[in-house]
Amino acid sequence: DLMRALARAGVHPAYDALWLESYHEARESSGRVVVRADLSKSVVGRGILLVDDVYDSGRTIAFARTHVLAKGAREVRVCALASKPGAPSDGVEHCGFSLPDRFLVGYGMDDGGLYRGLPYVGAVDAD
Repeated sequence: DLMRALARAGVHPAYDALWLESYHEARESSGRVVVRADLSKSVVGRGILLVDDVYDSGRTIAFARTHVLAKGAREVRVCALASKPGAPSDGVEHCGFSLPDRFLVGYGMDDGGLYRGLPYVGAVDAD
């Protein structure tokens, strides 16, 4: 949806993916961010827009920003689909909307590999 909106505005960014993981198949972050797949294109001298699904503790975004800057990016800006209560106020420049402090699935977010393809954002209750 974001790429289509940017295209409608006449912006056609190059796309690359940085796969970071901190949940490791659990519903709570381990507190440790791991690079599962790194960028495949050079970012040297480029302005970068990092896109995240849910902004909560800020650890993953802080790690990603530092990682991309260390690879030579000129500037890094961050946007997130949504933020949770208590998220740091200084880590994301643009955020779609606020969400409750629950474990979310759908629209690209999963619970141990399940529910990622739902066309909406939903919450999963504890077992």
